[in-house]
Amino acid sequence: MRFKADEIASVIQQEIEQYESRIDVSEVGRVLEVGDGIARVYGLSGVMAGEMIEFPGGVFGLAFNLEENSVGVIILGDWLQVNEGDEVRSTGKLLSVPVGEAVLGRVIDPLGNPLDGKGPIATTQRRAVESPAPGVAERQPVVKSLQTGIKAIDAMTPIGRGQRELIIGDRRTGKTAICIDTIINQKSTGVKCFYVAVGQKESNVAGLIEVLREHGAMDYTTVILAGASDPAPLQYIAPYAGCAMAEYFMYNGGHTLVVYDDLTRQAQAYRQVSLLMRRPPGREAYPGDIFYAHSRLLERSAKLSDALGGGSMTALPIVETLEGEVSAYIPTNVISITDGQIYLQPDLFFSGQRPAMNVGISVSRVGGKAQVPAMKKVASGLRLDLAAFRELEAFAQLGTDLDPATQARLDRGSRVTELLKQGLHGPMHVTDQVIIIYAGTRGFLDDVPMDEVRVWETEFLEFIRREKAPLWQSITDSHDLGDESRVELEKAVGDFKEFRAGRRRPAERETVTV
Repeated sequence: MRFKADEIASVIQQEIEQYESRIDVSEVGRVLEVGDGIARVYGLSGVMAGEMIEFPGGVFGLAFNLEENSVGVIILGDWLQVNEGDEVRSTGKLLSVPVGEAVLGRVIDPLGNPLDGKGPIATTQRRAVESPAPGVAERQPVVKSLQTGIKAIDAMTPIGRGQRELIIGDRRTGKTAICIDTIINQKSTGVKCFYVAVGQKESNVAGLIEVLREHGAMDYTTVILAGASDPAPLQYIAPYAGCAMAEYFMYNGGHTLVVYDDLTRQAQAYRQVSLLMRRPPGREAYPGDIFYAHSRLLERSAKLSDALGGGSMTALPIVETLEGEVSAYIPTNVISITDGQIYLQPDLFFSGQRPAMNVGISVSRVGGKAQVPAMKKVASGLRLDLAAFRELEAFAQLGTDLDPATQARLDRGSRVTELLKQGLHGPMHVTDQVIIIYAGTRGFLDDVPMDEVRVWETEFLEFIRREKAPLWQSITDSHDLGDESRVELEKAVGDFKEFRAGRRRPAERETVTV
């Protein structure tokens, strides 16, 4: 075989032209010990706090503890694949997740990997999981309402876009149900929703996803799942990942809603990781910076200034209490960070009052600013009236004789309480809420038997939509209840009562004849 000199020369010339002086430099260390989702690594002297660390086999970790002779790394994945003596590399990157329209409608893990079998998430845009909260000058007051579709909440503890409203209560008292109904109610409002499930049973989360899909809510919702069987590091970072995905839309002028379900389990995962890392424990064995872990998450929710696009991120963190103990460590921490709380009481729940909201403890620090004017007019005294009714009810149980005025207040209070009951996954339009609360608080149901109140409500709203559609549309368009609309509404109640009485009379005559 003979070599041709010109061919060899041309190949060498081509290689010289294409040569790039690139050296792949990365800091390398060794795993000293590994177990329970954490690893101790020697040799990464220049690593940053929060930097991604790459283990063999595609497993990643997060630099958590920077110590004198080693680095404590929390492993974001299957730590059983990591062995002592393995070579690890620093990546020079902070933890980030995919963001943008591509994540909507998907079920993903806190690292952005799909869990729904619909293929990879087609986006090149990413956002750091940890980012600073907007400053005071970058925010504006919360004034626009975010309707939950739940009468009791929209009337007495309204939530505004950019607010952080805590949902707190014992297990199995309807905390998640309120958040799911709120997500369903955002249909056609343009609000993007993110549901972060931390430490939940995966079968329960699958049921919630199916409910959202049935109501068409998965089109604008992303579910971030770190289940009960997932490692503690993934449960710890899940809320930050969901927050980062929502932030992308907020900083692009959009409106988002994030549900953290729940921060109690996230705190427990953080406690587990911190104790394994030998961080000194404090109250209830939580690390000293547990308050900072929650505050730096929730402070990222805001209503941005017009200069930044006017976007908003509303947070509904959930905290689970034990035997109604709201003065425990995590509940008091989160209460002090948020702009109000909705407390769900087990006694009310088991007595059939659902949502089981305790109006005495529940509060919204934004108040009526986040209510539509019509709701503000009809529900202004509802909270105090219900609190007074609860006291009267307790007094009446003593069996004392009541004067007619007190008995009348009791009767009206019990009918309004019955009106505020609401079934699952049936959020109500704000105009329907205004109409029915007006009817209840103004005494139009005082002559309706208690066991017929819910039926009366359903039939009355159907009557309004069918026979008084212009009135309904007028209140919807103006978001207000003027004097003219009020007169029309009272006339509509009278017409409905006549219609209902006329419909019943033949049946009553037939009963007498028989």
